[in-house]
Amino acid sequence: MGNDAAVGAKEEFSRALFSPAAARMMPDELQIGEALNPAQPEPQSDVRIALTEDLALAELKKTDLSQDAIEQIIRDAAAMKSRKVRLAVVAHARTPRRISLRLIRELYTFELMQFALTPTAAADLKRVAEELLLSRLNGITLGERISLARRSSTPIAGALLLDKEQRVWKPALENARLTEAAVVKALQRTTATPAFVETVSHHSKWSVRNEVQIALLRNAHTPMAKAIEFARRMPPRQLRDILHTSRLPQKIKGYLRKEKGEE
Repeated sequence: MGNDAAVGAKEEFSRALFSPAAARMMPDELQIGEALNPAQPEPQSDVRIALTEDLALAELKKTDLSQDAIEQIIRDAAAMKSRKVRLAVVAHARTPRRISLRLIRELYTFELMQFALTPTAAADLKRVAEELLLSRLNGITLGERISLARRSSTPIAGALLLDKEQRVWKPALENARLTEAAVVKALQRTTATPAFVETVSHHSKWSVRNEVQIALLRNAHTPMAKAIEFARRMPPRQLRDILHTSRLPQKIKGYLRKEKGEE
């Protein structure tokens, strides 16, 4: 009877140990089991790592970056707070045009200048940036105009040749990107200041250019001595045509014609 009683007691204990009630009373044991056999979380496709400025810039240096990847960067509000990231997005060749156009209009003055000088940027987008810059010239400070005069692209430097401030048009005249055509265009404008015209007429680089000399012979503010010098280099027929449309004072034009035997 003693053995039968012992077996019965063991069976009763075993049933109690593995009953639902006992399971609810063993949280520690259950937690240990879960730790040894953790449940695998379901993959979440919408989870993204937040981009830092450096990480976003590193991605945008990749020329083969997809449009989807670029749009993911744009949707990252923290990354897009960086002015460097915004400029890099605009300048990337694979950024959708609609996005580039929107972001260009949000760029600051010197960001527009930098974008306009980016070799890999699309030509039409650079023109948009330059047009925006041109529209802002009257509203920016003297210091900003001086900086732009020294470093900006040809259209901006050319426009700044017409600035009233000598401190602006003088550095623009020395801008390495300035072209002869831009100088001629400025000389053709009635808003070109007498000081600017005189400086060009003596300039070691620009005054020796044939097209610049022709433009100077048509400008009302060209000093007489320089007009005589340039006229002597022109064939009589060409000079006659130039003087026909010139704004030089009549006294100077008459003298130049006599020099060439026209009167």
